[in-house]
Amino acid sequence: MSETNPQRDPADRVLIFDTTLRDGEQSPGISLNKQEKLEIAHQLARLGVDIIEAGFPITSPGDFESVQAIAREVEGPVICGLARTVKQDIDAVWNAVRDAERSRIHMVIATSDIHIERKLQTTREDVIGQVRAAVAHAREYTEDIEFSLEDGSRSDIEYMAEVIHVALEEGASTINVPDTVGYTMPAEYTAMFEALYRLVPGLRDVNLSVHCHDDLGLAVANSLAGLEAGCRQVECSINGLGERAGNASLEEIVMLLRTREPTVGLWTGIDTTEIARTSRLVSRLSGYAVQPNKAIVGRNAFAHESGIHQDGVLKERKTYEIMDPTSVGLRSNSIVLGKHSGRHALRKALEEMGFEIDGQALNVAFKRFKEIADRKKQVTAMDLEALVTDELREDIVGYSLEWFEVESSSRRSPHAKVGVKLPDGTSVTGSFIGDGPIDAIFQAINAATATAPVLSEFTIGAVTEGQDALGEVSVVVELDGATGAGQGVSTDIIDAAGRAYVRALSVAKARAQAPEAIGLPEAAAG
Repeated sequence: MSETNPQRDPADRVLIFDTTLRDGEQSPGISLNKQEKLEIAHQLARLGVDIIEAGFPITSPGDFESVQAIAREVEGPVICGLARTVKQDIDAVWNAVRDAERSRIHMVIATSDIHIERKLQTTREDVIGQVRAAVAHAREYTEDIEFSLEDGSRSDIEYMAEVIHVALEEGASTINVPDTVGYTMPAEYTAMFEALYRLVPGLRDVNLSVHCHDDLGLAVANSLAGLEAGCRQVECSINGLGERAGNASLEEIVMLLRTREPTVGLWTGIDTTEIARTSRLVSRLSGYAVQPNKAIVGRNAFAHESGIHQDGVLKERKTYEIMDPTSVGLRSNSIVLGKHSGRHALRKALEEMGFEIDGQALNVAFKRFKEIADRKKQVTAMDLEALVTDELREDIVGYSLEWFEVESSSRRSPHAKVGVKLPDGTSVTGSFIGDGPIDAIFQAINAATATAPVLSEFTIGAVTEGQDALGEVSVVVELDGATGAGQGVSTDIIDAAGRAYVRALSVAKARAQAPEAIGLPEAAAG
């Protein structure tokens, strides 16, 4: 958790700018609806992030509505939206975030020659003109303005200094110089910021920010390099989600600063005990599974296979564990319910976990809880968390699995029959003989929906330990050039697989039919 230390210098406080809902959602196959984005945003507030970049409002009515809902409902963090240096973009961001307790307009334009000449097809002079006009226009709405120089790590230093000077002159309060393509190295990134501080003395009076991508596996290292050079805001995402290889992982940079604070001398306001839960929530709602050996939040992050390691940990955990697992919220599973637990007990348990649900949502969760409780001796906190976040996926406008039947035997090919509800509310059935029970149910869903997606990823995991553990399935499919990811949770792995498959299919179908509603304009920060 975040510790209060009177010896800490406020000047060493690092602001955490979370871009899971903007850059993270740009990961292939991810398409979160408004309810899912709200759930993640509320959890990010519990986590203690300083700024939530809630989306890119100009991209679609749905994204605008999601950002607006987050601004109106989520308390604590600054709520931010992204815009290009275009008046309509800036207006859209302000209209989306204006109702927040604290709001920010974040603008971006590329400053590297390859981006200016090839992507923007303009000139350095024109870019400076756009920056001046855009920041001045945003300044009419708010004093909290962040300006990003896309592909900054590959830009000419003197030219960047000129652009930054103009942005500061017009009222920008935060300057972000990202390593957009993950190309730089720590020493280079440090040198770049040191040069910018020399060339633009005014940078000492505002926040300087880092935003690094992981194309060479250096996102966290480069972010740390920027912080050590004097930057005091780091842009990151849960589980490292983001374009291509992703962004710097929030959990990694936060725990790096916390674990090595005596050496680095920097600190954050993050409640680290919420890290694991936030990671699991984002994983389930995005459909992106966390790799087992992922630092901090992977299921093997605190596991020990070697006998020598196990012996050492049994004698003294610090022999091989540099962090206490409970410091990131792992191995905390004190809430336990059984099949005789009632609606009130479920509601109270969910409230203790931070889920406030009532009415029909509670009825649905209770029904699902009873189904699971009939199959499990005990329903734990992690089971409940998986159950509730899984139910949030039902808000996807698309296909839903109503029922299924699977006949499987080693003597004949498995046969599956399914009932699927279509987006228009009608129900259809499909059947198919497959290579295995899961293949059969996938093919039956294809037959029912008259689609032919390609299964590109399929992973199975367990939410908790034991033979009666909830199974968690992640699926990614491709349909008509679009990708979709989905997850499903159940004690029955075939049920979980079917749920995941129809959700992935729903996302892919939506993307294939209306790419303009989910795709992004020509420029995006980071």
